[in-house]
Amino acid sequence: MQKRLVAQPRHLLLGAYAAAIEAVEGKACVSRYLQSHPLPDKPVTLLAIGKAAGSMARGAVEALGERISAGLLVTREGYAVQAGLPDSIRILEAGHPLPDGRSLSAGEAVLALLESLSPDACLLILLSGGSSALVEVLPQGIELNELVALNEWLLGSGLPIRQVNRVRQSVSALKGGRLAQRLRGQAALNLVISDVPGDDLTLIGSAPFYYAARADEAALDVPPWIQTMQQRASHILGPPPVAERQSVEHHLLATNRQAAEAACRFVQAEGIPAYFHATLLEGEAEEVAARLVAGLETLPDGLHVWGGETTVTLPGKPGRGGRNQHLALAAAKELAGRKDICLLAAGTDGSDGMSDDCGALVDGQTLARGEREGLSVEDCLRRADAGSFLHATGDLLTTGPTGTNVMDLLLVCKSSTA
Repeated sequence: MQKRLVAQPRHLLLGAYAAAIEAVEGKACVSRYLQSHPLPDKPVTLLAIGKAAGSMARGAVEALGERISAGLLVTREGYAVQAGLPDSIRILEAGHPLPDGRSLSAGEAVLALLESLSPDACLLILLSGGSSALVEVLPQGIELNELVALNEWLLGSGLPIRQVNRVRQSVSALKGGRLAQRLRGQAALNLVISDVPGDDLTLIGSAPFYYAARADEAALDVPPWIQTMQQRASHILGPPPVAERQSVEHHLLATNRQAAEAACRFVQAEGIPAYFHATLLEGEAEEVAARLVAGLETLPDGLHVWGGETTVTLPGKPGRGGRNQHLALAAAKELAGRKDICLLAAGTDGSDGMSDDCGALVDGQTLARGEREGLSVEDCLRRADAGSFLHATGDLLTTGPTGTNVMDLLLVCKSSTA
């Protein structure tokens, strides 16, 4: 690696992360697609849901202009401030990562929008991660407090996102393709930013407009009270839809791999080796951190990039932070005293868990900085309070909403000459 950049590994990682986000930013992705794939020459109704909904909607407006006759945008609280959209698009904010009463109101607004479509309408759907919590319609007899309890359990369970969204689908009147049932033959295009492993359309945003057979449903490991909730929902909803996915055209616009490859290109343009590791990171964040740091010993100098989404099994009263901060702090523990490695772990959407920080950038001195502040790394990890430790060390990353959501990125700068 070039000496001038080895001296600034943190700046290198921040630049690579920024390049990754830019490559999958919602506005640009949607605008490019619509300009190269023209919609039918008729008025368009817009439905944008997710943490990237504002950015994606701006891309649609840039490409279609006044052809958008009406629309609805639902996003996380604070993510629509800079939406800059015409008055014809109604903007709603709702709870995330936990659904709230606004999520139910947003669900009713979505149903009303679909009901209002004329038979020859053209519906443009913009879907991104976060939709599962932001929009919901519950089966009769299931209450909001039950929905919140379900999601609290899921978020702390350590289950992979595939199983989490399968459970969400099983108690919803709109997820798992049930919104597609509401269409009456109208032309519909769903442009999607993926935040799930394998870019599985049956999982992204809990797939309100897409259905595929769920062979793994019976194997879900959930407590009896959730099983009872699922049985009640099934009695009201009936079997999930089996063919509605054919009525909506789906296109993936942005993925985790695209972001990771953009990070690699950024450092390669500076003459630095970069390596994309295609195996997605998954599993408990502390275990992933220990395994990854140990594996760095055999890797060459340069930038190493992984994507994925780890989990953290939460204690009863978790502290500040999220899975990326937890992973970063666990890695910092393994890297203590080293001068040759810096590590960045961050969400691509601008948030991490319940916090407004997106992750952290740590190095071999992170542990010492925290201990000088009187903090214990073991205690903070045990209490899921990594954010407090990393705040004290100055290692938190805070970007605000990024306009995209393609899972998480882990970037490592290694230089044996440092």
